[in-house]
Amino acid sequence: MNNDISYTHEHVFLGSSHDENAKRTLWVVMLTVVMMVGEIAAGYITGSMALLADGFHMATHAGALGIAAAAYSYAKRYASSTRYSFGTGKVGDLGGFASALILGLVALGIGVESVIRLLQPTEVQFGTATFIAIIGLIVNIVSALLLGHGHDHSHHDSHHGSDNNLRSAYVHVIADAFTSVLAIVALLAGRYLGWVWLDPAMGIVGAIVIARWAWSLMGATAGVLLDQTDNHVAEEIRELVEQPGDVTITDLHVWRVGPEAHAAIVSVLGEPTTNADTIRERLKPVHEVSHLTVEFRAASPK
Repeated sequence: MNNDISYTHEHVFLGSSHDENAKRTLWVVMLTVVMMVGEIAAGYITGSMALLADGFHMATHAGALGIAAAAYSYAKRYASSTRYSFGTGKVGDLGGFASALILGLVALGIGVESVIRLLQPTEVQFGTATFIAIIGLIVNIVSALLLGHGHDHSHHDSHHGSDNNLRSAYVHVIADAFTSVLAIVALLAGRYLGWVWLDPAMGIVGAIVIARWAWSLMGATAGVLLDQTDNHVAEEIRELVEQPGDVTITDLHVWRVGPEAHAAIVSVLGEPTTNADTIRERLKPVHEVSHLTVEFRAASPK
């Protein structure tokens, strides 16, 4: 910690909106599960393959959102556990990565199914299917609004402190809303224009868009999980420490340990007039760093 008097400190690096985001995610899981059961049941009753596919598509999302909710719960429960060297701040990123992986598989499944349907068109009860798809879209919009507020709030807290767990839940809901819109357009065109091919064609478009979202989310979360260096913070540290010209950084590690927290290990070689406390003092303006370790070695006189 940047506090000189504190010799023992905790490693709780959860985001400032952790509890609020967890609550929002849980509400969305419940909404999604109810809609998913409704869509699958309606799919069986009407014999609509489109509804069944959308229902199972939603089921995978309910699972992914469930992962997000479980990640919040686990991170909170073990926040002060000594089992984790740097706390549980990255559990959300692990949840986000798992979620993105599921999203990628969903995109692949939708793509394959759409190609099969393009080659072998199936009979669809457009009227009932459209009605259920519209209800599905409304549920997605409500879910997106619930998560979206928290998503914006996490960005507002810190430019470099977005909550990847909330972001993954948000992306899932947006992807669901997007596919619902495509399904409604395709069903209406099928019903009124006789364009049966549009349903699977929209499925392919949806699969490509969802796959791109999944890929970008995997990239963001994998970077955190693999302790990727945050160059913005690293440059700031380098500048503040070396500017006076009396010390040289020999080794520097800066990585994310939570949605709004970074850890840094700074090894320096300095003049005998400086020490580790000097370095800590210089780094006080770097608010992103919540856990600072300084290693100081005095340069041998020439």
